[in-house]
Amino acid sequence: MKLHHTSSEHLNQFTSYGNGFVKVNDTEYQGSLIVTPTEVREWRPASFETLAEEDFASLLELNPEVVLFGTGKGIRFPHPKLSRALAAAHVGMDVMDTGAMCRTFNILTAEERRVIAVVLGA
Repeated sequence: MKLHHTSSEHLNQFTSYGNGFVKVNDTEYQGSLIVTPTEVREWRPASFETLAEEDFASLLELNPEVVLFGTGKGIRFPHPKLSRALAAAHVGMDVMDTGAMCRTFNILTAEERRVIAVVLGA
């Protein structure tokens, strides 16, 4: 699905997504990713089954106020122990399907929020 571009031209925006991929600023990515308003990088877990506490704890180095966790076509909630480092640091985490995550990230980025999108196995 193609997304409409906002006025935040200097920041990362999801421009489309589909089965097995996302596009950030029209560049296609596959696999698990961390997307911030200014950076795109790989994320270690290749699947929902390989998620570990360290994967979520490592996100704290990016100083987010909220983490959006995109889990593909459907919503899959990780066990709360996996994201306890985020909760302990008072960082919110919203779990959603990848399409909703893309749209929400674009809105929060346009509002200049400290948001991180983590895409599991784009």
